[in-house]
Amino acid sequence: MPLLKGTRFRPAVRNNVEGDTQDREPEAGQLAVEAWRRRRVLLAVVDGVFFLRSSTASSSRFHEEDDEEALRWAALERLPTHDRVRRGILQVAEGDEKVDVDVGKLGARESRALIGRLIQAADDDHARFLLKLKDRMDRVGIDYPTIEVRFEKLEVKAEVHVGQRGLPTVVNSIINTIQAIGNALHISRNRKQSMTVLHDVSGIIKPRRMTLLLGPPGSGKTTLLLALAGKLKDNLKVSGKVTYNGHGMHEFVPQRTAAYISQHDLHIGEMTVRETLAFSARCQGVGSRYDMLTELSRREKAENIKPDQDIDVYMKASAIGGQESSVVTEYILKILGLDICADTVVGNDMLRGVSGGQRKRVTTGEMLVGPARALFMDEISTGLDSSTTYQIVNSIGQTIRILGGTAVISLLQPAPETYNLFDDIILLSEGHIVYQGALEHVLKFFELMGFRCPSRKGVADFFQEVTSRKDQEQYWYRTDMPYSFVPAKQFADAFCSFHMGQSIKNELSEPFDRSRSHPASLATS
Repeated sequence: MPLLKGTRFRPAVRNNVEGDTQDREPEAGQLAVEAWRRRRVLLAVVDGVFFLRSSTASSSRFHEEDDEEALRWAALERLPTHDRVRRGILQVAEGDEKVDVDVGKLGARESRALIGRLIQAADDDHARFLLKLKDRMDRVGIDYPTIEVRFEKLEVKAEVHVGQRGLPTVVNSIINTIQAIGNALHISRNRKQSMTVLHDVSGIIKPRRMTLLLGPPGSGKTTLLLALAGKLKDNLKVSGKVTYNGHGMHEFVPQRTAAYISQHDLHIGEMTVRETLAFSARCQGVGSRYDMLTELSRREKAENIKPDQDIDVYMKASAIGGQESSVVTEYILKILGLDICADTVVGNDMLRGVSGGQRKRVTTGEMLVGPARALFMDEISTGLDSSTTYQIVNSIGQTIRILGGTAVISLLQPAPETYNLFDDIILLSEGHIVYQGALEHVLKFFELMGFRCPSRKGVADFFQEVTSRKDQEQYWYRTDMPYSFVPAKQFADAFCSFHMGQSIKNELSEPFDRSRSHPASLATS
């Protein structure tokens, strides 16, 4: 049959095949999807089985480690107290097994690893570390010892040469030596004149409070700190009394109870920073730490209390004396920022060593490694930038407030942020205490005297200048009254009638209750 023009040829067979294929395509795709889903379910089941097995294995491993740790601690608790306070459970490095160690034989590596875990950053972790120490003591009802220092009618006089004889020359040195021999033999007249360094000063240094000592050079700050620490020279004439918790200086050993940090850096230049602090720690001993640790361990065992293992090792290691490398040394290196130069020699004028600011921190660290509960620091910020000074004072303040220490810190010109770290202030000028008490009342006292601190003036700088004859007038704000110079003696007399002065006077009139003194506060041997 001929094809008609205009029609297209459509093979019937091809159409049938294509139609069959199109009809079967949805059925094949659905089967593939179902197979894919079944494979996913099967894989999920297999993964779940393996995860369950691995989780069970990990859990079993953790339980085994906990059981081993519990067994070690139980064995430790069965030891006598003398042996128990000398052993602890320590993990030297991350991932290592915890082992039973003799805390008196910890090496430098173990000590650094322990301090590194306890205090990773001095600014952030130091307070948390101290709170852990205090919390452990509080749980068994043991208080840290505190010291309240009182000084009443304290007067210090010295005999000095005046004029040209007071200059440190070779000729004057020879003449002074000859004259001293003549005075001893009573064949020559004493030509020295008496000078009063401190004029009948009284006050109270409270525990758990940071006290700032301010005053211009030559005002008697160093003499006051030495008097409070019991380190005045014998050639000075001293009257009045200084007491610690109501006990006179003859009733205990002030050299082991208090620490004076000099403004002069005197070190053995050939020793490294770590060796210097470790040597100082061995010389000062551990004080009452061992006795307090023994009582702490006894009470914890009786009450079945398990302490934090790192804290336990630290407290035990710090209470064992005579160690060449102690955890206290590593701790002080950390908070003073000396860990970066710990193995560098200190140096001196003939030997290159650490920088001047680092050497000043070494001087501070030498006393902080000891067990003293009362700290008297003389211009510890010399050569330090404001940021480093803030960090050091902040760390000391945390220790004082949390662990109940006593501190008087003399600073020359503290920055405002450092000034605000203190609770109390003592202003000294020409040997007179111009003000002593809380920071929040000191500006009000000077306003009553007619002097106001400008808004853009640093408060510490204002205190240094307001008693100076040269700078005082610029702070006078009473325009209705003529200005006249107010000497330090007049400020001191006015403070006695100020409410803070009256409060101190009333408190000094009542003797300190010795029954409130902690048995471990004062060193008696």
